[in-house]
Amino acid sequence: KMFVKYIFFIVSLFFFGTLTVSAQNEEEKTGFQKDRLFTGGSLSLGFSGNSFQVGGSPFFGYSLASWVDAGITVNANYTSFRNVYTGSSNDKLRRTNYGVGPFTRLYPVRFIFIQAQYEKNFITQKYIPGNGDPSTRAKATAASMLVGAGYTTDRYPFSGRPFFYLSVLFDILNSDYSPYANSSGNIAPIIRAGIQVPLFQGRKEDFIPR
Repeated sequence: KMFVKYIFFIVSLFFFGTLTVSAQNEEEKTGFQKDRLFTGGSLSLGFSGNSFQVGGSPFFGYSLASWVDAGITVNANYTSFRNVYTGSSNDKLRRTNYGVGPFTRLYPVRFIFIQAQYEKNFITQKYIPGNGDPSTRAKATAASMLVGAGYTTDRYPFSGRPFFYLSVLFDILNSDYSPYANSSGNIAPIIRAGIQVPLFQGRKEDFIPR
């Protein structure tokens, strides 16, 4: 199972890297263009039968082409589990993590994107037994590879217009201590809503969508 996940991870990186290079070759080579920079952020929500997760992810990036964005993001997440080991133990697990990593978004059409995002997470965990025993704390690290798709509103490349988006991602690595899994170790969906804001473009009121 783990072998298949890592093969999928490697193939995904190769796929997105190939498309990124293709996009760079497609565009006219004029060097760095500051009006292709953008920033933004998102709020995330994840849930399953016995867990709840909420977090925020500011990001900074560069549009390699009209249909390819790439950048780096940081994240902060809080996850709460209940009934961790047995259905009636009433124990609890509280987990806080901070992470950083690169991401790529591909837009096959203007209002739909496919995303891949690698993260390195640093985790602090507190376990609260249901029988009144003292709580315990632990620290760990975990890698995540988030893959999924999303929908955007009013995205016109290089128009200077900010836009909102909604996405659903899954951590396909599902490594130990992943902040995106439930207490049973199963992958949980991550729902993110956010905004992307172009930098140094200025709003082009006479812009005609293509």
